[in-house]
Amino acid sequence: MNKSETVKVQVPATTANCGPGFDALGIACNIYNELELTLLRENKLEIEISGEGTGYLPENDKNLIWKVVKSVVEKTDAAYEGAQIKMHNNIPLSRGLGSSAAAIVAGITAANCALGEPFDRQSVLEMATALEGHPDNVAPAIFGGMTVSLCEQNVVKTLSFLPKIDLKMIVAVPEFFLSTKKARKALPEFVSMSDAVFNVAHVSSLIAAMCTGNIDVLSHSFNDKLHQPYRADLIPGMYEVFDAAKAAGALGTAISGAGPSLIAFAVHEEEQIGRAMVAAFSKYQVDSHYLILDIDNKGARRIN
Repeated sequence: MNKSETVKVQVPATTANCGPGFDALGIACNIYNELELTLLRENKLEIEISGEGTGYLPENDKNLIWKVVKSVVEKTDAAYEGAQIKMHNNIPLSRGLGSSAAAIVAGITAANCALGEPFDRQSVLEMATALEGHPDNVAPAIFGGMTVSLCEQNVVKTLSFLPKIDLKMIVAVPEFFLSTKKARKALPEFVSMSDAVFNVAHVSSLIAAMCTGNIDVLSHSFNDKLHQPYRADLIPGMYEVFDAAKAAGALGTAISGAGPSLIAFAVHEEEQIGRAMVAAFSKYQVDSHYLILDIDNKGARRIN
């Protein structure tokens, strides 16, 4: 059996939007999915899944990671037709923590390594964005840190940096799924000029505060009028969870990605904030648990 070198990669979870930065901002978080890939010359596919998604994610040619790996191989002249894939998932599925972006980035990164790295990071970013549809999750998954991304004439530009604040992220993860597709359907086609101006001011302040370490300004920067008000009905108790987190010491709150997880940003009282968020969810008969996360500063990387 002719096969490639076996490669193993690790990809972080991500939280996108960060309140007002719709489809532009993202942060890499220190929960990781791992993928082990061996490319095969023969048309044979073996997939093993452990962790999140076991028994749910397909273990055949419908698997997203295999589709991504295959698309990368087809961009080269390599004669690989199959693969052995082992994945261990720690990122919750369909909860707003970038599980699909992690799968896409893992597939591209592992395939690129197995092929001898014919693609640079910019190419990886553009392939991942094309598959995901927007860069807000894939960019931090690739580069780590906090990322700001824009698309200009089909070219994706991303800046990655580490905030000058020792920021903790407390994520309340409810026990129900919310697909990104459903969350996007809730959004209006048009917004008012005043709401657009509100978000421009808040996202600009958020980034400036992160870069300068200004906690006072940061505490006023997470509000949003472009997407969160329209998604509130999809997440029972959303505003009450936000209020509980702030009362417990959070600097600000947001929907994590498209939800349903809700995230609080803080520099202290993390456990207290997490407990308060879970308690607020429970008043709406929503079971949840909380995670206390740090910012991952490396992004997707090979680990063998």
